[in-house]
Amino acid sequence: MAGALFLAYAALSIGRYRHLAARSWDLGIFEQAVRAYAHLQAPIADLKGPGFNILGDHFSPALALLAPVYRLFPSPLTLLLAQAALCALAAVPVTRAAAGLLGRRRGLALGIAYGLSWGLQRAVDFDFHEICFAVPLIAFSLEAVLLRHWRAALLWALPLVLVKEDLGVTVAAIALVVALRARRSSRRTVLYALAVAVLGIASTLVTLTLVIPAFNTAGDYDYWTKMDGGFVLFDGAGTKLRTLAWLLLPTSGLLALRSPLFIVALPTLGWRFFSSDEHYWGTDWHYSAVLMPVVALALVDALVRARVSPRPWLRSYAQHVPAAVAGAALALTTSLPLSALTESATYETPENIPRIERALDHIPNNATVEANIGPSSRLTSRCRVFWLGNTRGITPDYIALDNTTKWVGDVQAYAHQLHPNARYTIDDAAYGYVVLKRSS
Repeated sequence: MAGALFLAYAALSIGRYRHLAARSWDLGIFEQAVRAYAHLQAPIADLKGPGFNILGDHFSPALALLAPVYRLFPSPLTLLLAQAALCALAAVPVTRAAAGLLGRRRGLALGIAYGLSWGLQRAVDFDFHEICFAVPLIAFSLEAVLLRHWRAALLWALPLVLVKEDLGVTVAAIALVVALRARRSSRRTVLYALAVAVLGIASTLVTLTLVIPAFNTAGDYDYWTKMDGGFVLFDGAGTKLRTLAWLLLPTSGLLALRSPLFIVALPTLGWRFFSSDEHYWGTDWHYSAVLMPVVALALVDALVRARVSPRPWLRSYAQHVPAAVAGAALALTTSLPLSALTESATYETPENIPRIERALDHIPNNATVEANIGPSSRLTSRCRVFWLGNTRGITPDYIALDNTTKWVGDVQAYAHQLHPNARYTIDDAAYGYVVLKRSS
């Protein structure tokens, strides 16, 4: 299951990269950080600003784990393949737990439902994000909870504090579930779990108030401003309700709500829905990836409980849910990113791509480049790349623009506007991509 999902996720991510269809600057930012780690340097991401330490944006030292592989294969594809592997790896504990507790056929059905879940498809379709490390950690931790392996559950959860600053609260939620499950059998386990919960909360508080501000050039946590919209829980209520419906209906038939494991989803849903940034509310991007193993394993737990329910309708309903969620996942995939794998265009190289790549190849290695989304991730493995309009006084050797929408009328005039004391000439142009070289 994991191998098949890896091939599918990798094909989707690589296809998007080959077609120059990047959705954001994130792939370039994370490659700059991993490239720095690979050369035993501070994780500077110049796309966020010249000399900007990525630890001052999100606390994700887990990215350093990719450094050895990246040193051998310095390419953004290394990050995309790593993301595909990590998301696919989580299918192992999900499918294994389901098969062990419910039988092989139901385990297979629930593994398919997890692997094709919309949250994972959106994540692997969105370039790269550090959250991919959290997906298997959460899955292995919750599998251990279901198997009553308390120590393993806590140990799998603890590294989440090194993935992203908010996940310390998720660690606390997992620890509370362990304490709840173990309260009648092991008082010592309850104490350990409560200690881990305190550690998780403390790590988030320390990271947000001390660690990130220490690395941030402004001495603060930039994302506090996204929580300054007052009481915004009911803003965008329609979008948030649709997200909850997507989270609970096709993935679990609402049964995930019957398991205490669903508590683990609440911290992520909480910060997203209380944020004033509407991008967090919906089902796009990568934000729901960490919720997929939670819902899948909460469903497994709920099905185990439903089999011994005194309610005949619930026992009958539970028997059909695994096949239903697998069928729903397969049906929904026809309109989700993995459906692209059935299209021949996904595996073909458009005729414009080689020509655009030749234009970008005019930029020599180690040059300084100012770029927007299109060219940036094609250059971060070999150049120092800045975000367009954010060089903060640095005059780059080259400017690389994706101007396919013709948002810039006169590219040379625009270059002069960015850098009045320098002169840039067009070095090459192809299919809307323009490379300008500094001539003075």
